[in-house]
Amino acid sequence: MSKPMSDAEKKKKSGKGELRETIVILVQALLIALVFRTFAFEPFSIPTASMQSNLLIGDYILASKYSYGYSRYSLPYSEVPWRGRILGNAPERGDMAVFRPVPQSENYVKRVVGLPGDRIQMIDGILNINGEPVEREFIERREDRDSNGMTLPVSVYREILPSGVSYEIQEVSDSAQFDNTSEYVVPAGHYFMMGDNRDRSLDSRSLSSVGYVPFENFVGKAEWRFFSIQDNIPPWQIWRWPGNVRLDRMFTSVYE
Repeated sequence: MSKPMSDAEKKKKSGKGELRETIVILVQALLIALVFRTFAFEPFSIPTASMQSNLLIGDYILASKYSYGYSRYSLPYSEVPWRGRILGNAPERGDMAVFRPVPQSENYVKRVVGLPGDRIQMIDGILNINGEPVEREFIERREDRDSNGMTLPVSVYREILPSGVSYEIQEVSDSAQFDNTSEYVVPAGHYFMMGDNRDRSLDSRSLSSVGYVPFENFVGKAEWRFFSIQDNIPPWQIWRWPGNVRLDRMFTSVYE
C-alpha cells in the first residue's frame, strides 16, 4: 500500500506541473509568432525620409509575405541555400515593397515603378515609362524633415501611373542628382524601385547602390501601419509616448 503524499509533496508536484504548463504555453506562443512572421506578416520600421510623406520616419509597418510568395529573402534567415520563389503573385506597378538590394545587406522599402522590360527615365524631375511622361499634379509646398534633422521646403505632387494608381511624391527641386538620367532598361525578372521622396531617396536610379531588384529579393508587400512615433523614438520608451505617438497613423493602410 503506497504512502499518501504530504501537503508539501502535493504542493511541490503541483508547482512542477504549473511550471511545465507555462513552458509549453511559451514555446507554443513562440512557434506561432515564428510561423506568423515567416508566412504571414513581418514588421518593419521606417528609419529614413525616402518614402515621405506616405511613410514617415518612425512609422512601423506590416509587410505581407504571401502577396509575392516565398524566397530565401522572405525567410528569417536569408543564408539558406535555396534559389527562386514559390507561390504568390508578381509585384504590380505602384506597390510599396520591402526588398533586399543586391549590393546591400539591409532591407529597403520603396515603390515599384518599373516592371521587367520597361524603359525608365527621369527628365526634369518627371518619371517617364516607356517613353511616356507620367502625369504629375501639383498639390502644395510644405516642409520636409529628414532623419538627420535637416528641414527643407519641398513641392508635393500627385503622381498618376498609366494604370490609374496614384500617390503623393515630394521634390526638393527638379534638377537634383537623379532628376535627369539616362534611360534604364529593366532586365527580365527584375524591378525598378523608387522612393516617393524623390530627392532624398537612394533607389534603383543608383545602379551601384541599389540597381535593378530581382524578384527573388522581394521580402513582402507593405500593407499596414500599426505604430508610429516621432523622431525615431524607440517604442519601448513608453514614458515618451505622450505627445510623440502619432495616433492618427496607427492601424491604417499604407495606401490611404
